[in-house]
Amino acid sequence: MISSLLVFAQVTEHAAETAAAHGEATGIAKIVSDFGISWPFFLAQVLNFSVVAFILWKFAFKPVLATLDERQQKIASGLQYAEEMKAKLEAVQQESAASAKRAQVEATKIIEEARKSAKDFLDKQTQETTARANDILAKAQQAVELEHKKMLADARSEIARLVVATTQRVLAKELTDADRSRYNDSATRELSGV
Repeated sequence: MISSLLVFAQVTEHAAETAAAHGEATGIAKIVSDFGISWPFFLAQVLNFSVVAFILWKFAFKPVLATLDERQQKIASGLQYAEEMKAKLEAVQQESAASAKRAQVEATKIIEEARKSAKDFLDKQTQETTARANDILAKAQQAVELEHKKMLADARSEIARLVVATTQRVLAKELTDADRSRYNDSATRELSGV
């Protein structure tokens, strides 16, 4: 390939020299002669530029572009991961808020149940206390009635004894047990209103 380029350059240069020698300056030949372009040097420079461009493409640009593509993929995956984490964080925050709300509702429910239980317990204790107090009052009233009856019975027997003792002194005689019993019964009947 290099040899064909050199041959082409020589042919072109030869044609330009021939045209210049004959006094014929064509458009390309005129430009070549005006700028002083040497076709073999020009073709060698094109060849050198192509080789350097190929080497740069193969060993510099291609690895750099591959590294850039790799980095872009990493950045894209990092952004995707960040979006996923953001979505997960939002989901966790929503779940946390829902959990807190459920806990608050449950706590309120437990508090209400505790209040109800306390009220029921207080009502039950009040009823039990009232029943006990009523029992105590009933027993006390019975005890008072029994004590009253006992006192009345004691008072009657004491009064009867006093009546018998007074009657004995008034009559100035000794009464027999039968007389005492009869006077006691009589006095008791009169005191009790029977």
